[in-house]
Amino acid sequence: MCNSMSFAYAHSASKSILVLGDSLSAEYGLVRGQGWVSLMEKKLADSNPNSTVINASISGETTSGGKTRLPALVNKLKPDIVIIELGGNDALRGLSLAASEENFLAMISTAKKANAEVLLIGMKIPPNYGREYTQNFFSLYAKLSKEQKVRLVPFLLEGIAERDDLFQADRIHPVASAHPLILNNVWPQLVPLLMK
Repeated sequence: MCNSMSFAYAHSASKSILVLGDSLSAEYGLVRGQGWVSLMEKKLADSNPNSTVINASISGETTSGGKTRLPALVNKLKPDIVIIELGGNDALRGLSLAASEENFLAMISTAKKANAEVLLIGMKIPPNYGREYTQNFFSLYAKLSKEQKVRLVPFLLEGIAERDDLFQADRIHPVASAHPLILNNVWPQLVPLLMK
């Protein structure tokens, strides 16, 4: 991040950020404090100590679970920014793309009605689900971002997914050393929302 951006960001208003995610955001298999959300919180503390991060991520969470939980969370916490990192478990459970899309739309609508900015985080799934489903799943995030006019991180694990050394033994969850790279994927899309 350039110095001018750092200066501008340091003088932006404090923000509260709610992260609604699955195991990739819930520090699955990591020591507490090593996940990208914790790293984001530390980075924010350095430049904007009045900002707060609430990590409401749950391992195994689906878009359906997120849709169910979000209204109470935004009502209680009144976040300025909602980061939605969900979808991977929908695919693992064979949920239809139409159902996932409906759930995403509900979450985005809930956040907007609460006057929160939305950052959607894209995910890819293994090709063994079939090329059509795999491609349609990935393209759903860009479609939602465009239609709903919300910011998008195209792929959370960009630059990580193809490296076996950055994953735990299950080959699904990144190791601690991968999480700074994950934050690097998220941060450029988060900064504009922090400066609003």
